[in-house]
Amino acid sequence: MIIQAGGKHFHPLNEEIRAAADDHITVKQCLGQRYIGCGLSGKTLTIEGTPGNALGAYLDGCRITVKGNAQDATGDTMNDGVIVIRGSAGDATGYAMRGGKIYVRGNTGYRAGIHMKSYRDKIPLLLVGGCAGSFLGEYQAGGVIVVLGLGRPPEEPIVGHFCGTGMHGGHIYLRCSEPPRDLPVQVSVRPAQEEDMTVIEDCLREYCATFDLDYDTIRRHPFLVLRPNTKNPYKRLYTSN
Repeated sequence: MIIQAGGKHFHPLNEEIRAAADDHITVKQCLGQRYIGCGLSGKTLTIEGTPGNALGAYLDGCRITVKGNAQDATGDTMNDGVIVIRGSAGDATGYAMRGGKIYVRGNTGYRAGIHMKSYRDKIPLLLVGGCAGSFLGEYQAGGVIVVLGLGRPPEEPIVGHFCGTGMHGGHIYLRCSEPPRDLPVQVSVRPAQEEDMTVIEDCLREYCATFDLDYDTIRRHPFLVLRPNTKNPYKRLYTSN
């Protein structure tokens, strides 16, 4: 089924998507409409154009592919499903994710992965092919963030400032050799070992297959892994002990 977005207001557009009998829907001429796929499950969406903020917010099992860029808060509080961005994504990508996967071929903006969390078998994943802005993984409580830094000039940092600020759970993998600048003392960083890489091997293969990239070329480059350095790294900020 094909839906022409054009100049439609986001509300009737989203109602049309939700009411569609077809499970596979292509949205053409998307022009910044917000909340596409919000809370959706059981459908496959392909979006041509640029969706607005909160694409796939509260997503619950739908697969969304964007043939271009996405704006801010993609996958906000998503619970399950897959979002594929063939371009770049804006700020707060994966905000408060609690399940599912987001694959970004290009870059992402500030505060990607902020407040990500996991519970039992719900382990959200944000995988960025390019670079990420400042405050990556801010207040991260769970889940996995991977930044590959593909195509960046050697002098360009893979992430911006304040990576992992407030991080108290989960993992961040960076495909580089030098630790991020101004990394908080509450976050530990070390070269990823083979046992670390098994955590992201399957998603790396899926990512490479999705974007037609060579897995072996990407995998042979060294990675760093970032984790909280204790189970409660900020305890001393809030107690007298």
